[in-house]
Order: sequence, then structure tokens, then C-alpha cells
Amino acid sequence: MRKRKEINVLVGNQIRIVRESAGLTQEQFGDLVSLGPKNISDIERGNVGISVSTLKRICETLSVSSDRILFGDQKINELEYLRERLELLPEEQFSIVEAFLNQMFHLFGMLGK
Repeated sequence: MRKRKEINVLVGNQIRIVRESAGLTQEQFGDLVSLGPKNISDIERGNVGISVSTLKRICETLSVSSDRILFGDQKINELEYLRERLELLPEEQFSIVEAFLNQMFHLFGMLGK
């Protein structure tokens, strides 16, 4: 059995954490980043490393920075985490989230009266 590299284990674990928090299965996530479920499993367990282009696809798909994948959450708070994810959304998706949040704030405002 080949010894796993520490960096692969750390990166793979972060990918798993972010994937799970996004509510994606390995199969769903693999489809989104053009990798098979076995590849995703091998990456998340640290059995294999990833290329920079794969890291980029993963970060774009999960709307997280490469720093989050490479260094973990570094004790950022929930608001900072959301801000980071919103900044990475394409403009069209950001507009959808913005409209949704504005509706929610309007609804909450109505409920508070």
C-alpha cells in the first residue's frame, strides 16, 4: 500500500467538508466537476492529489476560494464564510441570491410588525 501524502489528505478532507456542507453526494459532485465518484472518493481520502485545473473547477463548483481548500477554514466566522462564497458566484447567480435575500428580508420585516 502506497503511503499517502499529508497535503493530499488535508486537501481531500477540506474538499469533503465543503462538498458535504453544499449537500452534494460524491456522485453529484463528480458530475459537476467532470470526475467519477471513485476519483472523488480517492481525492477526499487523500489517496491521490489534484491538479491546479481540478482545484479551480472544484472551487468554482463549490463557490469557495482555493485558500479554503488548501488551508481550511482558518477560524473564519459564518458571516465571513458566506461573504467569501457570495464573492465567488458568477454575476447571474449572485443576482438570484440577492433577489432571494431581499425577499426574505422583506418577509421578515413584515412578520416583525
